Amino acid sequence: MLAQVVSIPPDRSEAVRVPLPTPFGLFDVHAFERSSGHVYVAMVMGDVRGGDDVLVRIHSECLTGDALGSLRCDCGVQLRTGLRMISAERRGVLVYATGHEGRGIGLVNKLRAYVAQDGGADTVDANVALGLPVDSRDYTESAAVLAELGIRSVRLLTNNPSKVVGLRAAGTVVNSVVPLPTAPHHRNIGYLNTKAKRMDHVRPTGQPMPDAAPSAGADSPVDIMALLGDVRARADRPFVVLKYAQTLDGRIATATGDSKWISGEPERVVSHALRAACDAVMVGIGTVLSDDPELTVRMVAGASPMRAVLDSELRIPFDAKILDQKAATTVFTTERSDPQRRAALRDRGVRVEVTDELDGRVSLRAALATLRSSGTESVLVEGGSELITAFLAAGLVDRIIVGIAPVVIGAGTEAVNGLGTQTVASGIHLTNRTMLPVGNDIVVAWDVVSPDRSPIG
Repeated sequence: MLAQVVSIPPDRSEAVRVPLPTPFGLFDVHAFERSSGHVYVAMVMGDVRGGDDVLVRIHSECLTGDALGSLRCDCGVQLRTGLRMISAERRGVLVYATGHEGRGIGLVNKLRAYVAQDGGADTVDANVALGLPVDSRDYTESAAVLAELGIRSVRLLTNNPSKVVGLRAAGTVVNSVVPLPTAPHHRNIGYLNTKAKRMDHVRPTGQPMPDAAPSAGADSPVDIMALLGDVRARADRPFVVLKYAQTLDGRIATATGDSKWISGEPERVVSHALRAACDAVMVGIGTVLSDDPELTVRMVAGASPMRAVLDSELRIPFDAKILDQKAATTVFTTERSDPQRRAALRDRGVRVEVTDELDGRVSLRAALATLRSSGTESVLVEGGSELITAFLAAGLVDRIIVGIAPVVIGAGTEAVNGLGTQTVASGIHLTNRTMLPVGNDIVVAWDVVSPDRSPIG
């Protein structure tokens, strides 16, 4: 396909057509100028003219979510998931609707509404408080774009029934609706719940557990917020969630170090949803060297968190997957690390923080304080037994989530090493249990009780 300025009759508004290669495949992009002044960009894959049941997403412009990666909404994740789903069918259209920013109130007013939300208003009341409509979007022009593309009927990718009503009123034949839920983040769960409760959106976070057991694939995320609990960052550090999977007899690996896979695939989907719900995911250098993890969100539709590595001597290999461009990475090290390696990592866009050390290792408190000072509110710790034990011994864990698999392996790596506990009463106590069946596994979560017997946080 070659770029072309289209010669069109006066009653049509297509201005230009051009091929657009993307990570999701090659799309034929049609730009439509409307009398309202708005531009509609239709990303077309396959032959849709005269087509019935074409998979269509009408995506409202959202600069903060789509381009800047904001975690206050689900827009960016929905945009990328919609393109992926269209690509999987090799036929479909995503119409990017400019002029729909902030449900039609515009970018500046949307940011003003954010200020009201930070003061305690939800996304509906924030607009009302500013004297703005809750939703002023009109779908007439979107419907006209679909008509000009020659589409006869659609399967609409949306959670919003108002969008269905608006398109049908404008003449689009909507044969069915395909939900587009996303894995919630602790920063947008209130927004998503408001859309469900006050704007009648259909399951924007997916089904809550255990109503629907998680299955592999980003098309059917589940809401794991009951497992995550109430995220409350402290002034000196983020909210810390410790997550690991173990066998029924308490092992996280065999005597040979094998740990793939202790838990079943549904439990691993939950782990990815937990990553999507947090600001950062942290491991020690031992995990990087032994497992070479990516630590990205792949099994659900969600945003990948920042990846954090504790590496006192900067032993991280430059070809480690955790240093790829799929998500941001921060490496915490000490003055003992090689300055040239620090510089080389920074040149690759990796954030390197030189922090205090404790007992020859990166100080956990110092690393967490550094994260908190830069705005991080939640950290999911996924390390091995050494890191698990260090966090528990330091009293830095707010929530523990354990996947328990119906497997017994005998001798192997225990999840927690010696804590110096002399009596049961002096052990680390947990409260506020949440227990859910996940496939053939069980996932259990608790708040950690502080020494004064109150939940930490």
